[in-house]
Amino acid sequence: MTIAIIGTRGYPYVYSGYETFAKELSERLVARGVRVKIYCHKNLFTSYPKQVNGIDLIYVPTIEHKILSQFIHSFFSMVHACCTKTDVILAVNAANGPWGLIAKICRKPACINVDGMEWERPKWKGLGGKYFYYSAWLATKLYPVIITDAEEMRKIYLETFQTDSTVIAYGANIRYSQHPEKITELGLVSGEYYLIVGRLIPDNHAELIIDGFLKANSGKKLVIVGDVPYKDAYASRVKEKANENIIFLGYIKDADLLAELYHQCFAYLHGHAYGGTNPSLLKALAYGCVVMAINTRFSQEMLAEGKYGLFFQPDADSIAALMQESEATPDKLTHFREIAREGLGIKYNWDEVTNTYLAVLNELNQGR
Repeated sequence: MTIAIIGTRGYPYVYSGYETFAKELSERLVARGVRVKIYCHKNLFTSYPKQVNGIDLIYVPTIEHKILSQFIHSFFSMVHACCTKTDVILAVNAANGPWGLIAKICRKPACINVDGMEWERPKWKGLGGKYFYYSAWLATKLYPVIITDAEEMRKIYLETFQTDSTVIAYGANIRYSQHPEKITELGLVSGEYYLIVGRLIPDNHAELIIDGFLKANSGKKLVIVGDVPYKDAYASRVKEKANENIIFLGYIKDADLLAELYHQCFAYLHGHAYGGTNPSLLKALAYGCVVMAINTRFSQEMLAEGKYGLFFQPDADSIAALMQESEATPDKLTHFREIAREGLGIKYNWDEVTNTYLAVLNELNQGR
């Protein structure tokens, strides 16, 4: 069976949850004898090997644009996948809803992982939000299988589009500290900083968390990992808040350093509010962090309604109060560090995630 994955930036390029998902899933599928093709954004690569780790790579050019880049790339990727040897197509991102028509016309079995509520994200205001809503609706009409990554997201698709879906979460790999000395190179001390990991977009509420941190008059630092690969007013405004206690590290490609930033933080702050299962939050659990998350139905699901983490409301006062209480009674956080990895269970295990995807892909292939 040959599977084509479209809608990510490529492999082994890792920029967001989509690429992490494609990497973890495709490597496991190849190990089980499945041929996998991943469509890559050609402009993001400096070399173009045809195969890496047994995964076939197809490089498709596109234009550098916040809105149109992925849209154009996925169109040509879908056309190529439909016109070449491909048994089943796996698309990610609800933005690729319209391209299900191409697969339908070409009689190529296809499924789509629609991810989160893209149409409500502040990143996509106006026409962008309307397009994502229409595209998500189209996905429910054009793809025979819709995949959501959380039970709460399944409910939203039932409520909004009257369409049921198959729930398959993302996974995370449990890890323990191996190089604690790495954070000292950044002038950081273990347990003396909060951590944010994510793109600097309004959806992730970095600015709100910074405002809460400032209100708390914390004795610790706030470290922010992430940026955006384009010129952006919001990102620029947020980065202007940098000072000796608010540290922006940008993108970090050193996996060991990023892991240690998780391992050694006082708490991981999660502000993403518009998606189902969030890979960065899963990684925080897998790395044994105390998680402080914005109070949404998705955070509640992932943290088992508070069993594996703490919540703050989407306002600076709530964030400040949680920080002040935590710093005043740090021993109360020990319990969350000790049980964090238990929060992954089977549901967020990559091998189990792969098993479920393989079952869906096999069923589509057999029903051609």
